[in-house]
Amino acid sequence: MTDMRQFFGTDGVRGQANVWPITPDMIMKIAMAATLKFTRGNHRHSVVIGKDTRQSGYMVESSLTAGFVSMGMDVILLGPLPTPAVAMLTRTLRADLGVMISASHNPYIDNGIKFFGPDGFKLSDNEESDIEATISQWNDPANSSPNQSLSMPLAHSTLLGKAHRLDDATGRYIEFAKATFPRGMRLDGLKIVIDCAHGAAYKVAPKVLWELGAEIIPIGISPDGTNINDQCGTTSLQALQESVLTHNADLGIALDGDADRLMMVDETGAIIDGDQLLALIATSWAEDNDLRGGGIVATHMSNLGLERYLESKNLKLIRTAVGDRYVLEAMRTHGCNVGGEQSGHIILRDYTTTGDGLIAALQTLSVLVQKQFKASQLGQTFVPVPQVLKSIRTTNFAPLKDANVCKILEKAEHKLRDGRLLIRKSGTEPLIRIMAQGDNETILNSVVQEIIDTILAADKGVAA
Repeated sequence: MTDMRQFFGTDGVRGQANVWPITPDMIMKIAMAATLKFTRGNHRHSVVIGKDTRQSGYMVESSLTAGFVSMGMDVILLGPLPTPAVAMLTRTLRADLGVMISASHNPYIDNGIKFFGPDGFKLSDNEESDIEATISQWNDPANSSPNQSLSMPLAHSTLLGKAHRLDDATGRYIEFAKATFPRGMRLDGLKIVIDCAHGAAYKVAPKVLWELGAEIIPIGISPDGTNINDQCGTTSLQALQESVLTHNADLGIALDGDADRLMMVDETGAIIDGDQLLALIATSWAEDNDLRGGGIVATHMSNLGLERYLESKNLKLIRTAVGDRYVLEAMRTHGCNVGGEQSGHIILRDYTTTGDGLIAALQTLSVLVQKQFKASQLGQTFVPVPQVLKSIRTTNFAPLKDANVCKILEKAEHKLRDGRLLIRKSGTEPLIRIMAQGDNETILNSVVQEIIDTILAADKGVAA
């Protein structure tokens, strides 16, 4: 179907807090429409709601709760927990729906809503479109009424839902995460810096690593509602690099605001990105005959060097659109159990239904312990080809269809020859992203700058 969605993006609903669509009235309608989509049968229905540490999370949580309860659905509040923990608890609590309140790696002024179905998987495009269609009917002036209950099928006063907090939610996830680490293996002797980005994993991630025997130096564990992702986490690794060197640590682990992304830093301070982690896990699992589907799934952003490396191992790389849920859809289609993104979303289907930074870190650490590697060896699984990634900040994407822009893109693809070029709208921020890969870095920089100049000539944006 044609994607005509107005507020669902590549990862749920996201935007600036208290600005449409992240406003209390809209959030309530989203909850109410989702209830209609996911409640069938006469049993008592329930939804689990988790969140990260943003100040606006209180507003979003309360608005969602009001919407769900008004439709007769019971609400189980988890408090601050990683996105993958919400997916896991949606399944284990046998809820009809799961919701994570987070804008992931975005700054604190943004917030968002991610939905999970009863199976723990993120909603499909069609399911999200159905929710939008329901809300559009309620917002249609032709259907307006002084009594909103005539257009919104609210629960009878005697059938309202209830809300309560699950006190042991963090403990359940901690034990779940630890159970994915090889039985009998420990992290004794490893000094690890863990950066939780002042986000959703600030309690659980350090505990998991400590309980498995590591000496930990935690940073980014003092959320105040406004410091999530601020000069920390997967999008800002300098603090982690400095801490690893200062403490002479064996490695550093960075999570993002909702802990579904992972980046690592080796003992020298060098960055290990999602592509290298995917290559390492795929190689290890293939050696143990645990890799399914004949390869892995990644997006169009993943480095060409990863693809060449996998081909040398007789493994395939299946590429998808950017977005971890598109990676997961392809994994399910092709029977793969490893997939992810260069940005650090890593999905290990043997354990999770969505990206889980902590569990991906544990799998990486298991290879380090088993093979007695130094962390610097983890980031050398393949040689990446040069890559240039830049963004243009704009809310006007019309220039992408401009004739001059189209011509320059054709010219750029010819110059790159065997390289890769990707121009896309960000699904989570008001950005146009330009990515080029190839063996000649000089050509890459020239091509990307020429594209930026042409787009800016068509629209007076501001390069980010």
